[in-house]
Amino acid sequence: MKKSIIFSLVLIASIPSIAQPQKSAMPVPYGEPIRLEQAEKVMAGAIQESIKNNWTMAIAIVDTGGNLVLFEKMDNTQIGSIEVAISKATTANNFKRPSKVFEDGVAGGGTGLRILSLPNVTALEGGEPIIVNGKIIGAIGVSGAQSTQDDQVAKAGLSALNH
Repeated sequence: MKKSIIFSLVLIASIPSIAQPQKSAMPVPYGEPIRLEQAEKVMAGAIQESIKNNWTMAIAIVDTGGNLVLFEKMDNTQIGSIEVAISKATTANNFKRPSKVFEDGVAGGGTGLRILSLPNVTALEGGEPIIVNGKIIGAIGVSGAQSTQDDQVAKAGLSALNH
């Protein structure tokens, strides 16, 4: 009996991921809220990507408090995408990570399904934090096409801010 306990302890100790909690990176801090000028640049880049691909989108930009700063719904965009875009943006901002992280967690099943009990989380790709100088200043959320396309538009908006 003692030998099996000792063997088990040795085995567990030899697996670093079980024996010791892994140190995770420090979360990105919030900075000053996004300014309207910055939000307009992000929006312009997102709209340009949408038009280039002939996608109709709803695009929301929120500040660090999760408050709507700028919103656009392109002509012929489905009405349901309005709330989804806003929710993707607030999810990315409030949880300091892309909304795809939650989508992946749910898709993985098991304990990932716990995400479904989190309040105000939209577990769909297309929400991205807006980071400037290493700090979150808000987030963008996009809805209207497939989630991967929504995220492509969101990332184009982020790219426009940095150019």
